[in-house]
Amino acid sequence: MKPKTELPVYNPVDVNPRLVADEVKHIRRDHRISEFHLINQNGDSITMEDFEDKIYIADFFFTRCQTICPIMAINMTELQNHYKDDADLKFLSHSVTPVIDSVPVLKAYAKKNRAIDGKWEITTGDKAHIYELARKSYFAVLDEGDGGDQDFIHTEQFVLVDKKKQIRGFYDGTDSREIERIIKDIEILKSEEN
Repeated sequence: MKPKTELPVYNPVDVNPRLVADEVKHIRRDHRISEFHLINQNGDSITMEDFEDKIYIADFFFTRCQTICPIMAINMTELQNHYKDDADLKFLSHSVTPVIDSVPVLKAYAKKNRAIDGKWEITTGDKAHIYELARKSYFAVLDEGDGGDQDFIHTEQFVLVDKKKQIRGFYDGTDSREIERIIKDIEILKSEEN
């Protein structure tokens, strides 16, 4: 008999301290992604309720990026296509330049990357809110900042979130081997939840 494999649950104390905002570094258990309010590529309001009882992969990007973001988009498209018929799985991309990435810009980006409406939410919103999510919920960036005009996030991180809104994995969204690892980890996560 093979022992059952489980993915770790990441709390602030389990992550590189440089990735974690000071006010949450002390949390040892029960960390959850915070409530959020974003606007997607169709101009619809997106909240945690849209991810109720879903596993999802989150990332942070900007449409004008010419380095890591295009590769991340290709890999997110690949994952979306792999799970297109799986109602338990969704994708959530947060723009780190929300002033530039308006709804029409996101719509064009979604079309270019063949995002499936309702499956892959490509979002904009209040910059301070998005940057707070990156630093205090997803632990996606090494640099400190306040979400102000001069603040800027650029990360290749894909974050796997379970149905309880807990972080279960971090992956390099530019690496095809890491995409294979996400797929394997999602299968482990699904077997845990059954």
